[in-house]
Order: sequence, then C-alpha cells, then structure tokens
Amino acid sequence: MRPLIGVPTQTLQAIDNIPPDLPHSWVMNNRYFVALTVVEAVPIMVPLLNDTDTLRAMYERVDGVFLAGGVDVDPASYREDKLDVCGRTDPDRDRVELLFTKWAIEDGKPVLGVCRGMQVINVAAGGSLVQDVEHESERFLKHDYYPTQGFARDYLAHDAHVREGSMLHRIYGSTTIKVNSMHHQGIRKLGDQLDASIHAPDDLIEGIEGTNDNFLVGVQWHPEMLVEKDRGTQRLFREFRDAAASWMMSGSTKSRN
Repeated sequence: MRPLIGVPTQTLQAIDNIPPDLPHSWVMNNRYFVALTVVEAVPIMVPLLNDTDTLRAMYERVDGVFLAGGVDVDPASYREDKLDVCGRTDPDRDRVELLFTKWAIEDGKPVLGVCRGMQVINVAAGGSLVQDVEHESERFLKHDYYPTQGFARDYLAHDAHVREGSMLHRIYGSTTIKVNSMHHQGIRKLGDQLDASIHAPDDLIEGIEGTNDNFLVGVQWHPEMLVEKDRGTQRLFREFRDAAASWMMSGSTKSRN
C-alpha cells in the first residue's frame, strides 16, 4: 500500500501573465510529483476550491500533506502590510495551504514543506516572514539563485548547518550540508511548537521541525531537484513517505471517521 499525498496547487494567473477574463487554472510543477513517486508515494493535486467542506473531505482522504515552492505568502496571512519588495502572491493558495497545514498539525498528520512550503508551515504555526532578505539587512548572503538569473535549479549555492540531535540531523547524518537556493523571503519569527534545526551561514533559518514526534518538517531549499542523486535528500523524502504510510496503516485518524 502506497500512501496518498495531497499537494495543493497554485493559481496560474498568479505566476504568469494570463488574460484576466480567462477562468482560473490550477497547476503545479511536475518535479514535486516526480520526487514523491521516487519514494513510492502517490501524490494527488489539491484544487484551490472556495469550499471548506469539500477541502476537508479531500484532506481526510490523504495520508500526508506536501507543500511546494512558489510565489510569496501574502503578508496579510501573518498580519503585516505588504511591502513593495514583496513579490506576487496567491491568496487562494495561501487559504488552502494554511487550512491543510493547520488541520495536519492539529491531527499529527505528516507534513513536508519546501521553500515557500516551509514558510507556510511557519505562518500556520503563528510565525512571520521577512518579506525580502536583501532589503532586510546587508548581513544576509545571496539566496536568490533563480534559473532566470542563469543558475541551474540543482546548483548548490551555499552550506547549511544542521543542529546535532535534531530530526534533520538524523536524516542527513551530517552537521553541514550543501543546498540549492531559490528564495528571497525567510522566517522572521518562528512559529509555536517549531524548532529551527538548520541555519545558513548568515543565520537565516533553512530547516524547521515540530517539537513532538510527529513528522512536521520544512526546508528552505528545493530538495525535489536533488532527490535522484543525494542520499540525504532521498532519506528526507523516504521518511516523509514512511510517516505517511504509518498514518495510513494505523487506521487512527481523527480525520477518517
């Protein structure tokens, strides 16, 4: 039995210059689905419906939640005004991802978030974000190695330091790893019941995990681009898959009754 993983989508109009009169389309980068199938999970796309009952029914049928990268989280989600340095936002996606994440945190259902996904976990837990790290302080190193600037998506941009004794240290088996980097935002205030276990050399948070035994993990880089060649990344996805499989097999579901 392979666990079912819900992957919320994003609004095409929020990422591309689509005519405003075209009905909204919901899409997602295929690399996230490939990475999940590499470890024998079964990913399904979650549409951004404005229907909480239907979304809840979808949530109850999945064994884990995967939060992908994408456009910026709207600062309204963490009670701040949007600055000029904040990029495009997708409020419909924010709404669905925050719902799924809050439900999963409450139930103890496995969650893995990457890049924006880590930031969503933090906001769902009551934290806040830096809207643009370069604008925030000169102490921050370069984090925005986007393909649009000529960098490959698997370009290893900088080191990240992993705290000994953390879940992510157990997964990666090292106190120093190299990561790719395609983001301009980051965590400012850490959310409740979250632990920052990986930091960049400039001390920006690169990895978070829950403070209990449930699988609640977020990383700031893009491991979906590294899963086919990096053993630590393979273990990250495999542990997420195993946690979702355990949820599926336990039959315990506050969410399946």
